[in-house]
Amino acid sequence: MYRPLPKCFVFAGPSLWGMEIDHARFPDVAWLPPVRRDDVQNLAASEAPGCMAIVDGYFDQALAVGHAEIREAVDKGWRVWGLSSMGAIRAYEMRHLGVLGFGKVYAHFDVEDDFRDDEVALLHARDRPYRPITEPLVHIRYGLQDLVERRLLSEADRHTVLDSLMQMWYGERYLEVAERLLASVAGKELAQRWRADFGRYRIKSHDLADFLAFAPWRHASVDRDMREALLNGAK
Repeated sequence: MYRPLPKCFVFAGPSLWGMEIDHARFPDVAWLPPVRRDDVQNLAASEAPGCMAIVDGYFDQALAVGHAEIREAVDKGWRVWGLSSMGAIRAYEMRHLGVLGFGKVYAHFDVEDDFRDDEVALLHARDRPYRPITEPLVHIRYGLQDLVERRLLSEADRHTVLDSLMQMWYGERYLEVAERLLASVAGKELAQRWRADFGRYRIKSHDLADFLAFAPWRHASVDRDMREALLNGAK
């Protein structure tokens, strides 16, 4: 007897920018705009319990998705994943309340003492496809760390650039600003190469791509080995 695939409702916006998704591979994914207050409550009230993934969400232009409505969805039997951006924040805050975290951005909240909520924030266009305007600090942090690991940047210079950006409002963190700060400590040539290849550091989108690759909503349960793989992202 035919059984339809379980569906996953995904709240996403700017993290989708630049991704090429083969929608034929994901007929069981329903794409929804970035989440805002009451969206989770309304979804849980209108659909039978299933899976939802919170990726992007509003917190400045509109009220942010509430902890209570997420908790209510979990209590109703929904499997709620959080990743990439607002989703990673809520998943970390509610990790002991049944919300499942995924990917590298989520892991940053656990391992970085100075990691703040505004590191995933950015300005973006108001309408689809929600084109990013500024660069979230988490991407810049990841990119600077890569230079340190390749011994192209000292740890002290990484801190200098990062500290300057952390003092800025997220709406001022343009990629060209980060490039200029990097050039001031490591030279213009390195900074230009770093910016030209910056797509490799956009881990919010990478986490979303990894989540789709794993398609955890198609599994009846998530065992410990899969949980570890999901937290680290697809390899």
